[in-house]
Amino acid sequence: MPKSVFTDSYAALVRALVEARLAAGLTQVQLAWALGRPQSFVSKIERGERRIDLVEFCAIADAIGADREVLFRGVSASVPRLPRSA
Repeated sequence: MPKSVFTDSYAALVRALVEARLAAGLTQVQLAWALGRPQSFVSKIERGERRIDLVEFCAIADAIGADREVLFRGVSASVPRLPRSA
């Protein structure tokens, strides 16, 4: 699997987070404040300049008020499965 931030799968993750933030009626500044981070942190994630890990994903989902599991399932469905080895 490529390690680039710019994969289709990672773009789906970013889209899901942006859509959830907008659906919650939050600005980047408001989300950043809830996370205790600068607005540039959120901006870099949303522009695909910074990858996030699972812990950060959970924190962002919580700050947005989104259900972590529902959000994760939606993103996971867009990531192609690797073939199982024999």
